[in-house]
Amino acid sequence: MDANEILKFIRLTYTGLSDGALLALIALGLVLVFKATDVINFAQGEFMMLGAYLGYQAIVWLQAVETPGVIIVLGFLAMVLGMVAFGVMVERLVLRPLIGEPVISVIMVTIGLSNIIQAVVGAIWGKLPQTIPTNLIPIDGRFEIALEGARRPLLLAQDSFIIAISVLALVAVLILFFRNSKQGIAMRATADDQQAAMSMGISIKTIFMLTWSLAAVTAGIAGLLIADITNGVSGDIPGVGLRAFPVIILGGLDSIGGAVLGGFIIGLIEAYASGYIDPGVKTVTPYIVLLIVMMIKPYGLFGQKRIERV
Repeated sequence: MDANEILKFIRLTYTGLSDGALLALIALGLVLVFKATDVINFAQGEFMMLGAYLGYQAIVWLQAVETPGVIIVLGFLAMVLGMVAFGVMVERLVLRPLIGEPVISVIMVTIGLSNIIQAVVGAIWGKLPQTIPTNLIPIDGRFEIALEGARRPLLLAQDSFIIAISVLALVAVLILFFRNSKQGIAMRATADDQQAAMSMGISIKTIFMLTWSLAAVTAGIAGLLIADITNGVSGDIPGVGLRAFPVIILGGLDSIGGAVLGGFIIGLIEAYASGYIDPGVKTVTPYIVLLIVMMIKPYGLFGQKRIERV
């Protein structure tokens, strides 16, 4: 392998890992909802779009503040609070009345919710892309890697590295939350057995509300990061959310660790397929690999095998 091929491999791996970190964050919100409620949220992409627009609007309103760092922090906090409120509203007004109904009914409601969010966002912000006035990641430099014999040095964007590290830090915080906090343990207990959790005094309704709020926040963060990478907020963000479905099925619908590992696997598969085969097969290759894995492990790499007795 010559120097140019080595640099190409490094570039594709770097791109795959940075994209995979975002996919893992998106998939994490889907896994949270599924673990607690056995429902796949088909409106996750629209949650991302709404979070991106809320963050954008908060930053626009804060332009009177002269310090960019303060604008970013306050805009981010405003987005988080807005998505928490949105998650609570969705759970209380839309999903709680459906407790006890067939799962397909709840899934259809999430599909309808996605259309409602698109309509509301279009009515408020319009259909044209909006540019965020302040870069969320202030670092705009590049890593330079030079090898003897290569035509030119390899330049890698530093902001992608910062985003990947931030996502991994957020995932680590969530994992610690689930393992060590009282609410996190209650969420895990609810995910394992709702009846047993209720017998131990755990409020299922409260756990559902917390779960949807966390899912909304993670989606909002992912949407805002995608908007920063693409230099604008637009209605195309939900399309990125669809890429997380192969991730959760590959890693396991009820596995947080599987969502993280699946995100990196899918990110690398897309990058290598685009670089070594053809850019046109980038979106198809993950599904081909997914079908192969599903034939071997139907519950995903880390999914819990469920046996139902009838």
